[in-house]
Amino acid sequence: MLRYAFWSCLLSFALSISIPYTPIVALDYISLRGAYSTTYNLTSFRKIPFGASTAGKNRFRAPQPPTIHNGTYDSDQSFDMCVQRTVNGSEDCLYLGLYSRPWDGKTLRPVLLTFYGGGFVQGSASFTLPPSGFPVLNVSSINDYVVVYSNYRTNVFGFLAGKKVKEHEDVDLNAGLLDQRAALEWIQKYIHHFGGDKTNVTIWGQSAGGGSVVAQAIAQGNRGKKLFTKAMASSPFWPKTYRYDDAFNEENYEFIVGDVGCGGAEDEIACLKQVDVQKLRDANLQVTAKNIYTTSSYTWGPVIDGDFLSKGLVDVINSGELNADTILSSYNLHEGENFIPPGFANSSGNAGFNSSASSFDSWLKGFLLWFSEEELEAVRNAYPSNGTAEEIKYYSTYERAGLLYRDLVLACPAYWLSKTAEHGWLIEYTINPAKHASDTVYWNTINPVQVSDPLTYEGYAGAMASFVQTGNPNAHKVTNASIPEVPLVNSGAGEQFLVTSKGLGAGSVSQLNQRCYFWLNHGHKVPI
Repeated sequence: MLRYAFWSCLLSFALSISIPYTPIVALDYISLRGAYSTTYNLTSFRKIPFGASTAGKNRFRAPQPPTIHNGTYDSDQSFDMCVQRTVNGSEDCLYLGLYSRPWDGKTLRPVLLTFYGGGFVQGSASFTLPPSGFPVLNVSSINDYVVVYSNYRTNVFGFLAGKKVKEHEDVDLNAGLLDQRAALEWIQKYIHHFGGDKTNVTIWGQSAGGGSVVAQAIAQGNRGKKLFTKAMASSPFWPKTYRYDDAFNEENYEFIVGDVGCGGAEDEIACLKQVDVQKLRDANLQVTAKNIYTTSSYTWGPVIDGDFLSKGLVDVINSGELNADTILSSYNLHEGENFIPPGFANSSGNAGFNSSASSFDSWLKGFLLWFSEEELEAVRNAYPSNGTAEEIKYYSTYERAGLLYRDLVLACPAYWLSKTAEHGWLIEYTINPAKHASDTVYWNTINPVQVSDPLTYEGYAGAMASFVQTGNPNAHKVTNASIPEVPLVNSGAGEQFLVTSKGLGAGSVSQLNQRCYFWLNHGHKVPI
């Protein structure tokens, strides 16, 4: 096993092997010029079109085939994010990038497709060197796989819903998820040109990227296609998923149409396709912000469309119909606290919330709008004002609400995926502050903590790398025998892997299982 710190010999190693400094890959629609980094021993193609521009007639549509390019296309460049909430991004955004260690031209390697987070309202797949996720690949030279990052549309551009959207022939529901599937289909068709094995694909994401993994893993539109074989979901953000024609989505549709001046048009969808992108940005921003702390988190996200995503998470979990048999998922101890009213933290409060029990009840009734008083009382009993949960004892409204939110939106989706899979593992990250995205310091980008705390880095990122490479987080274990293996969540002991400030170990999932079972039984009313 080799640890991450081998920089001193990396350059001499890279120069000792035969590597083209300007690699060229010819596909049937484009010829790509890549780049090689001697510093990181990586071959990269940072900008590859996989779909046409989504502007004009393609707005709100499933991705269309990319433009055919003549000559050699320089892929060593950044690309625009898809249109964001304010002034960022472009509708010409269906690009992906990839990197790997230099390929020997013979042995095909596993593939990792990564979806970015951002609450389904923002995000970008463009990267520079060293790229995102590199610490995972770099934790050990035993692992050798191809990493792909792809853009997908978010907010109103990726998730506009409503009955009129469903019925119109020139638009599609869940366009953002269809962008992700298009990237998976691109991998199936082209990844072997880059040394990737299309039969050994893992999908991965954190936050809404993890929620995207949930969506692809439960999508009936993926069933039987074998677009991926393994899934990693890090803190999967799975917000309430309404039917496309639910009053919630119809209200958002009507607001967007009216705000940009398309209300009452003979063909509202055709009008929306012609509206200036800034008008849609401005309208989108208002919708994004209006439901925080109540019926949604950031409003936009996957919807039950009756086609690609025809069942919700709870229904799929109850039927056991996942699109991957092998899953590694994770969640953080306090990450729900990122999404609840900050006023819960003190008695004076702000934004209409404070630390009182009555304030908690007010939030609860808005967050679980569909629950009867009897059902709300069951929730209060499941999450008492003082209680324990895994590695936490809590006494405050802030921690209570954070735990409830964490379970419903983040931890239970992670747990359900791993528990339902034929081979499933679960990781809980508890190192202070253990908020949402706290764990990314160990695996997202090169960071000093990976040197100052090598045990956690090697145990945590090493398990992830081993999973991508082999389908087992323990097969390429980097840490020594004194560190326990990551337990199967469905083992007799019912355990999860713990990443703590005191070391790495295993702990029971019995309390988590009990609370997640509660939500599984109420999932149709939430809805999740």
